[in-house]
Amino acid sequence: MVSATLTALSRGLRRRCPHCGRGALFSSWARHIDRCPACGLVYERNPGDTWAFTIIGDRIPVAILVVLVYFGLFRAHHALGLVAFGVLAVALVWTAPNRWGVGIALHYLSRLYWPDPADPIPGSIA
Repeated sequence: MVSATLTALSRGLRRRCPHCGRGALFSSWARHIDRCPACGLVYERNPGDTWAFTIIGDRIPVAILVVLVYFGLFRAHHALGLVAFGVLAVALVWTAPNRWGVGIALHYLSRLYWPDPADPIPGSIA
């Protein structure tokens, strides 16, 4: 089960379907599609299902940046602070779809570990 977990997470990180790895998660930079075109997996059964996983992957890095600002990294070294802030801001925006893909993969894994008989998950992982 560990290898299936790592496989699903790596597929999500690459913005691919966590179930089959063939279908795309997004139709554009930040617009995810409803289901996998290859295997038919519904990525988000109900609106907001992936919200908690997105918060974990999206808001915690922003909170770390706020803590760095609050505790004075930027006050002690102005130039270093501005460069670090710029690099972190670009990294957060650049990697957003990858982090959202991991959030979708985490939601998929939660559906595998705690199955619902009404959940339309296709057959075993390819």
